[in-house]
Amino acid sequence: MAVKSPCVDVCAFDGETGLCIGCFRTREEIGNWKKMTDHRRHQVVNDRPRRQAKLARKATTSETNG
Repeated sequence: MAVKSPCVDVCAFDGETGLCIGCFRTREEIGNWKKMTDHRRHQVVNDRPRRQAKLARKATTSETNG
C-alpha cells in the first residue's frame, strides 16, 4: 500500500531547520514525494517525532533567549 503524504496544508517553513512546520518535511522531500519509494516515504514519516521535537526545542530555546 502506498504511503500517504503527511501534508496538513500548512506549508510554512522554519528558516533555521528548513522543515515545514505542518508536516515536518524539507522542501526537497515535499518536492520529491511522488518519486520516492515507499521505503523512503516510511523513513520520512517515521522521522516525524524527532523532527517535531527539534522544532519544539528550537522554539523553547528562542523563547528563553528572546
